[in-house]
Amino acid sequence: MTRQLHINVNILNAGVFGGSWRFPGTDGRASYTIEHYIRIAKKAEAAKLDAVFLADGPVLEPLVRHRPGNNLEPTTVLARIAAQTERIGLIGTLSSSYNDPIELARRVGDLDHLSGGRVGWNVVTTAGAAAARNFGRPGEPEHAQRYRRAAEFTHQVIAQWADRRTFASPQGRPVVVQAGGSSDGRRLASRVGEVIFSADQDIDDATSFRDEIRAGAVEFGRRPQDVVVLPGLSTVLGSTEEEARRRRETLDEILPDAYARQRLAGQLGFSLEGLSDDEPIPRELLVEPDRAGGSQTFYRVVKAIIDKENPTLGRLLRKLSGGGGHRIVVGTPEQVADDIELWFRQGAADGFNVMPDVLPSGFDDFADQLIPELRRRGLFRREYDDTTLRGHLGLQKPGPPRPSYVSAAPGATR
Repeated sequence: MTRQLHINVNILNAGVFGGSWRFPGTDGRASYTIEHYIRIAKKAEAAKLDAVFLADGPVLEPLVRHRPGNNLEPTTVLARIAAQTERIGLIGTLSSSYNDPIELARRVGDLDHLSGGRVGWNVVTTAGAAAARNFGRPGEPEHAQRYRRAAEFTHQVIAQWADRRTFASPQGRPVVVQAGGSSDGRRLASRVGEVIFSADQDIDDATSFRDEIRAGAVEFGRRPQDVVVLPGLSTVLGSTEEEARRRRETLDEILPDAYARQRLAGQLGFSLEGLSDDEPIPRELLVEPDRAGGSQTFYRVVKAIIDKENPTLGRLLRKLSGGGGHRIVVGTPEQVADDIELWFRQGAADGFNVMPDVLPSGFDDFADQLIPELRRRGLFRREYDDTTLRGHLGLQKPGPPRPSYVSAAPGATR
């Protein structure tokens, strides 16, 4: 069978851009209603996408002052989506830092059974002092400690799924998704990840990342084809190149400056107070990625941009557009399809976790204009040929967990 793209839509409140909720014709409060998610999920299913994807953090971030947040619990939303759809996959982000593995295994496993085997669990560690305070902790756990816990936590969850004798999943067990580009995150991805949600701006870096994860999977006794790598991709579409450019300019103009600055400061780990838009980021404040706290994935992305381009603060804020660091592609459906095809054929990606600029309008454009273009090129399915998420992704049903999944000590590393 000819290799084809895998595409998820990441339903990020009003859109990935920091000012998306202010875009003309957009209801900035829609993401606080279940209808918002169901509408997009039904559109995604009609377009035959692999899955909808929900991000989450178990905390009300102070940045909610400047834009709507992801504040509806993922499995609750996905349960409602499951009842309104038949085939689309359902991926939810649930923290390994602030959940109980036995309870999470039951909650996600039950949803997988009830949905007919359509569920994936995106394993993340949770960075940030705000989340730690939300759980009565004085500060966030150190990075390596978070990933040691994540490895043991994931092994426990997988073992619980393997031991289920009732309410079994048609796909064997939920798909394990992993998002983390740090050294610790890459080891975890190679060990247990079946779908890897990555962040890369450069096609060569993305190709190297995919090769590294697949080679790492082999070291853990897995097959390289059992790992699907989906970089994040933000899209800004227009019927003409000029229309797409104007849409991007509008999104940059309506980006709340306070939001963009605070988000970037959180990624870099130091305050931007007093730094003007015309000044570059002080290089002496930047540390090597493996020494950074918080999310090392996005720190790596932002630091790479600074090292390569030495942009002013204002230019960097516009380049990121409050979106966090995923690659942004602007253009007509044909131009964006060219970019997607290039990354796919070069081996930089097995598909993409798509984050439209504005929801729902940006995703309507993606589904109605870009998906047909990908089909014309033979790159994307016209119909589902399976009923489970694992089937959509071309992944085999898993066998019993390997001994390392259940016996790894909390401090063990490899």
